[in-house]
Amino acid sequence: MQAIEITRFGTPDVLQPVQRPRPQPGPGEVLIKVAASGVNRPDVFQRRGHYAPPPGASDLPGLEVAGTLVEGDFAAANPFGLKPGDAVCALLAGGGYAEYAVAPLVQCLPVPKGFSMIEAAALPENFFTVWSNVFVRGQLGHGEGGSRESLLVQGGSSGIGVTAIQLAHALGHRVFATAGNAEKCAACEQLGAELAINYREQDFAEAVKQATDGRGVDVILDMVAGDYIPREIDALAEGGRLVFIATLGGAKGEI
Repeated sequence: MQAIEITRFGTPDVLQPVQRPRPQPGPGEVLIKVAASGVNRPDVFQRRGHYAPPPGASDLPGLEVAGTLVEGDFAAANPFGLKPGDAVCALLAGGGYAEYAVAPLVQCLPVPKGFSMIEAAALPENFFTVWSNVFVRGQLGHGEGGSRESLLVQGGSSGIGVTAIQLAHALGHRVFATAGNAEKCAACEQLGAELAINYREQDFAEAVKQATDGRGVDVILDMVAGDYIPREIDALAEGGRLVFIATLGGAKGEI
């Protein structure tokens, strides 16, 4: 099969087409004939030499794809009743930049009605990440704030950010977001954020506390960390949850 390989670390020109053997699915896995692959920040980091694939994962970049199921272990956990020939989008540990890719069956979703393969390929990484971190780990809607809680999304204009805003808003929660300029803040509010805060001009902790009458928010989804941590703790309501998914601002913070 044809695949895109990182021939050396560097700029985008190090990505080159190569021939690779077609991967074989193992227990609980399926083979997907890839129609489209998503592009994510870890792909860029991997190309630059700053991200190593997990042990046992393909060295090829690509963490999400959309395509058609070919073969695999369909007797494994299969909540959607998927079968060969079905159109799916899937989250991978790597290997998405290829004509065929292997994914765990439980990480495959049917392509939503009305979505093209290209659109569907952009769903898994962001939606799996947001759902698992905001709603499973962060328990939005299941804390002291009751069924309608509040969420602060750091980096609201990022892929993760726009997904978190839309999902939380659609489920009836109050949503606040931060972004780096007025245009991005306006986009966040159009997507469902009650208030978008320009972090270059405002203290997000003060803005959130003012908007919640001093209570603070129930959940914060953070990809910055570093010196944001003490301000985020200040912005949390009693019983609030702070969920980290990245440390772009540094892995250490003083409280």
